[in-house]
Amino acid sequence: MEYRLEHDLLGSKEVPESAYWGIHTQRALENFKVSSCKVSFELIRAIAAVKKAACLVNGELNYLSREKFDAILRACEEVMDGKFSDQFPLDALQGGAGTSTHMAVNEVIANRASEILGGAKGDPAAVHPIEEVNLHQSTNDVYPTALKIAAIFALRRLSEAVSGLQGAFQEKEKEFTGIVKIGRTELVEAVPMTLGAEFGGFAEAIGRDRWRTFKCEERLRVVNLGGTAIGTGLGAPRRYIFLVAEKLRDVSGLGLSRAENLPGDTAHADPFVEVSGILKAHACNLVKIANDLRLSSLLGEIRLPELQAGSSIMPGKINPVIPEAVIQAGLKVMANDFLVTEAAGRGTFQINEFMPLLAHALLESLEILIRVNEVFSGHVRGITADFKRCEEISSGSRSLVTAFLPELGYEEAGALLKEFDAAGGKDLRKFLEGKMGRSRVEKVFSPQNLNALGYRDE
Repeated sequence: MEYRLEHDLLGSKEVPESAYWGIHTQRALENFKVSSCKVSFELIRAIAAVKKAACLVNGELNYLSREKFDAILRACEEVMDGKFSDQFPLDALQGGAGTSTHMAVNEVIANRASEILGGAKGDPAAVHPIEEVNLHQSTNDVYPTALKIAAIFALRRLSEAVSGLQGAFQEKEKEFTGIVKIGRTELVEAVPMTLGAEFGGFAEAIGRDRWRTFKCEERLRVVNLGGTAIGTGLGAPRRYIFLVAEKLRDVSGLGLSRAENLPGDTAHADPFVEVSGILKAHACNLVKIANDLRLSSLLGEIRLPELQAGSSIMPGKINPVIPEAVIQAGLKVMANDFLVTEAAGRGTFQINEFMPLLAHALLESLEILIRVNEVFSGHVRGITADFKRCEEISSGSRSLVTAFLPELGYEEAGALLKEFDAAGGKDLRKFLEGKMGRSRVEKVFSPQNLNALGYRDE
């Protein structure tokens, strides 16, 4: 491999000749050999969008020559298009509040712009990564702004994926509306309901998640771009500060606005915690629903799609692998919420030093939830019901007598159960038909009656 020699305040270092990154990124690659987690390219893409907005303002205000403006602008757009996705190999767990990731983007854009102008990579005289690509910017306003952009786009994708899962449960709600089953509380048989109503409950919970994910992007639309190092705008001209958020709105296509209190927005990361909390709420619903489906499958009331052999030693065993994967995905998102919370809370004074961990955890949760919703949606659509098994379990349940409390009362209903037990009966529904008449029992346990809200007392 051939190398070029680059220089910074610490001295000189060799950088691979083919690399578009520079000395700052090279030092980071050597310093942060911490994990197998890489910086999300969606974050890189968003940083490049911020760079494009800054370039547009600096060009408009004549802080860049026309030639360098055109070259930097083109380089920003190429990075946004994913052309240099292999040039950002940094570990996500890095010190410096995101400076290494930010500088990697500065260096790749600068070296590509130099190349466009006919120069060589690593030649700061052609296009300087700090003095020109990073002109009037700081990691502390670029990085959080970019994270908000990346998160908003991911939230929109998540909202669509959650909508798909909600639709899958709604389809099953209609399909299973006429199937009576026994409800359960504390893992013990309770009162009868329909399988459709149970799936309707799943759809309603996921519907709340859909609304929350759709709305919570509003928490991220206020950005601190223009605040530079600590939100005071030091080092940037006032005209730039008032223009750059507007340009970013055009570049991103998002309804962004500049924070009224730039120092406060720079110092605090609580909007990310709020969004992560909403993701955790969705994860909780996914875990709960997936576990309910596993239990219903165990009881034989529903059949999950058979996807793969379940054992290396037990022939014919099929496991509920998708619900298990959904549960694990939900637990991972819950764990990431803890990391987002901790990272946001551990910021000090005018900066959050742990923004890289926060960014990785938040964006990872979003990607996990997008994919798991898509997988889960297809799985739910393949679920079938076992009508006979539902009927068998519900007909033998002692809890059926609860449906007659309005006319029998608690004590009389209890006495009826004792009579049933004394007779050694196994099918309470048939027993009740013998006592109260078949038509009355069928009416009480009809899907229409069970799905009605309460009973008419007139």
